[in-house]
Amino acid sequence: MLFRVITIFPEVIEAYVKVGMLGRAIKKNLIKVIAYDLRAWTSDKHNTVDDTPYGGGAGMVMKAEPIYQALKELQKIKIKKQKVVLLSAKGKTWNQQLAKKYAKDLKSIIFICGRYEGIDERIMELVDEEISIGDYVLTGGELGAMTIIDSVARLLPEVLGNSESLAMESHSKVGVLEYPQYTKPEVVSFGKKKHKVPPILLSGDHGKIKEWRMKHLKIKKK
Repeated sequence: MLFRVITIFPEVIEAYVKVGMLGRAIKKNLIKVIAYDLRAWTSDKHNTVDDTPYGGGAGMVMKAEPIYQALKELQKIKIKKQKVVLLSAKGKTWNQQLAKKYAKDLKSIIFICGRYEGIDERIMELVDEEISIGDYVLTGGELGAMTIIDSVARLLPEVLGNSESLAMESHSKVGVLEYPQYTKPEVVSFGKKKHKVPPILLSGDHGKIKEWRMKHLKIKKK
């Protein structure tokens, strides 16, 4: 799957995807992540990507023309099952069900990462979907793009080392959170207080262990 990110800080994206699961997936050619510097599509000597808002107000607004030129160039390569996604506080809230849909339906995503007070509204006709990663405001869309890349990539075949990890993890079913997990040692001491692993998990009885885990699934509070 191809992920392309239009941003004024490509180094942020490049640093994140080099490590861990994403880094391994890139080395195996399971995914490809490319970050593009929006300033490459500016036409003035200062590489200006923003300007003051019409009507007045605080802050700066990202200009439409560089984004249009960037999309025009990136879309010269025709790819079926592709979306252009704008990271925006006004967008649809990202969740695991959308991650599954993107992983299943798409072959390519182009992300537009906003900064400052927002982006010239006229680019909306170039966007397929507006996505927010939560009801709060960030300084830019890069964290949102990385969140979507990470959550989609891990659902693709062969990206996770053990595909069974996806079966009962949090949000695999809407509103359901994963059961508690424990590892060695069997007893952990926090000062004078000792904490033991639930005995059933040491029993070797897989049927009872499964029953215990199902019983301890949590329902997310709304």
